[in-house]
Amino acid sequence: MARSLGAGSVVDADVAEVLSADLPWDGLAGSSVLVTGASGMLPSYACYVLLGLNDLLGTGITVHGLVRNEAKARRILGPLLDRPDFRLIVADVATFTDGSTAFDHVVHGASAARPALHAADPVATIKANLLGTLNLLDLCVAGGARSFSLMSSAEVYGAQPEGTTLIAEDSYGGFDILNPRACYSEGKRAAETICAAYAKQFGIACTIPRFGHIYGPGMALDDGRVQADFAAAVIAGRDVTLNSAGLATRTYTYVSDAISGLFHALLKGESATAYNIADPAGLVSIRELAQLFVAARPGKGLRLRFSNPADQSAFAASAAQGLSSARIEALGWRPRVALPEGIDRTLRHHEEAADASVA
Repeated sequence: MARSLGAGSVVDADVAEVLSADLPWDGLAGSSVLVTGASGMLPSYACYVLLGLNDLLGTGITVHGLVRNEAKARRILGPLLDRPDFRLIVADVATFTDGSTAFDHVVHGASAARPALHAADPVATIKANLLGTLNLLDLCVAGGARSFSLMSSAEVYGAQPEGTTLIAEDSYGGFDILNPRACYSEGKRAAETICAAYAKQFGIACTIPRFGHIYGPGMALDDGRVQADFAAAVIAGRDVTLNSAGLATRTYTYVSDAISGLFHALLKGESATAYNIADPAGLVSIRELAQLFVAARPGKGLRLRFSNPADQSAFAASAAQGLSSARIEALGWRPRVALPEGIDRTLRHHEEAADASVA
């Protein structure tokens, strides 16, 4: 991919790595693809991969990036706006209509991903998942779309039995449906059911990649999740501080591996089927993740600190809760970016962006 996408050298290298996967990319040739939430971390990478495919193979894909916040989109996707194969659409996914365009493929990533937004605006959160999914699938039916991909979440699994280490796609637990915070989890569950219903009734090929804890370029440093907090501290040259013992364990997956999983599901997966996208080697505790971020920039002399000194000596790790990747691996997907490398790429991307802003 000789042409730069304008999002930085790390993103360019990530996209080239995704495109090297042995996938039937020609199935997307000449198509019109709608990506919703296009300024978000995962949806923006979907746009980069599709446009990179044009640059590499001349596939003639037209990418339509739907966003709600135009200013944010112009800041993040600015270099794409002058491309003839990219079109920015500013609209609410729950009410969006476009009678002039028939989309061949839809990748639905518009959703409030930050936990703080689920609490602050639960209505908008559930609307994007429920009404947005219904609206887009109606557009797919009307326009004869070939596929629909819903970016879902590990949050659909709810509480898991004690002793669960890796969660398989059929392992559903419960949560308090009257807690407004459930707007995200219930919204994703309902959106998945909507996909299954449209697949059965209208024959639309609907695939459902379920993402766990994703990190990498495109992750806002004020996101509020631990991986963003750790990155922000290291970039600012601050010690990383944990407010707990940091013993909870999750699977952390680098963004390019995650988006590669989405395309494996879209191009090789079965309709009305969910696929966990998670790097099994990324199953670490929050404390271990923090230590990896500190170790990524040894020259800064940073340390891992605890706001409660008693937490520093805690050792009884909490039960692990990661995602089983067996189903997506059966399609040929393999994670390529180990945690130390992914953390380095994440920091390098933000460091390069900071350097560019003062140049």
